[in-house]
Amino acid sequence: MRERDQIYAASQKESNSETQPFEFSQSVVRVFPDMIERSVPGYGLLLELTPLMVRRAVRDNSRIYDLGCSLGAATLAARRAVTAEGVEMIAADNSPDMVRRCREIVAADNSRVPVQVLEADACALPIENASVVLMYFTLQFIPLEQRQTLLQKIAAGMKPGGVLLLAEKLAFDPDDQHWLDMHHHDFKRDQGYSDLEIARKRQALENVLVPETRDVHHERLKKAGFSQVVDWFQCLNFTALAAIK
Repeated sequence: MRERDQIYAASQKESNSETQPFEFSQSVVRVFPDMIERSVPGYGLLLELTPLMVRRAVRDNSRIYDLGCSLGAATLAARRAVTAEGVEMIAADNSPDMVRRCREIVAADNSRVPVQVLEADACALPIENASVVLMYFTLQFIPLEQRQTLLQKIAAGMKPGGVLLLAEKLAFDPDDQHWLDMHHHDFKRDQGYSDLEIARKRQALENVLVPETRDVHHERLKKAGFSQVVDWFQCLNFTALAAIK
């Protein structure tokens, strides 16, 4: 049974103290499956659809990368879709606590596809011979000035026809943003989060998670060297794109 996320639950006295910036600490690792499913609408469906995208894109004797793999949910979804021969997977995260737990989860999964789980920064990890790269809610945590360089490196390391599956929280114009934020907060309330928890987590993520508009993502991916960018999923202000080399 997964542990329930109560990281931002607090007494009134605690609620008056300063909220620390969000980080992928050991306390977050313990509750992460619960946190992401109750915070990101459509997350379960996104994982269910991932094998469909991977199955068509993966090539024999190539690699699949999962950058910012957290506890490996997308890694396992992709792994189970592989029917091509000679495929190896590399899952990477820069949180030591995430990596330790991810290794345990991957080791317990029954699959013939080998997976290396690395403690590594996505910006520093070499990308080579890739037919699929997953980045699920990772780019939004990377400094703005490093995002273009990272995507160019990914494109350069991909085989022709390779696919980058990129999931992100989007930013919108003020009116649309307000409407989507209201409904996103309603979603969280329906998942059992209090207004205090919602407010404290939003404060913790400020300037840590920096979303961008759909147009910015499209323009950057095309500039990085991808020939086609397809919007294939959206639930409220969360989206998934496929960028094809």
